[in-house]
Amino acid sequence: MKERLLNGLNLFLMADLFLVLLSFFWLAIAVAGRSAGISLGLDLWYRLWEPVFTPAIGILMMGAIASGLISWIGKRLKPSV
Repeated sequence: MKERLLNGLNLFLMADLFLVLLSFFWLAIAVAGRSAGISLGLDLWYRLWEPVFTPAIGILMMGAIASGLISWIGKRLKPSV
């Protein structure tokens, strides 16, 4: 049961990581486009920052800490052979 939960958490965190990376690349491309005078969605990115990207970054950080704690506690409670 613990392994299934940990695997599910890791899968969710990987999807969240890709969302965060995609948003970063979108920002970099949109800023470069803005400096070149081409509209590549920087205004839309700014509107999505607070409701989408900020929670995604927070969930990623919280999930990474939770995953590490779960693994650490599991190793500490496991009897040594």
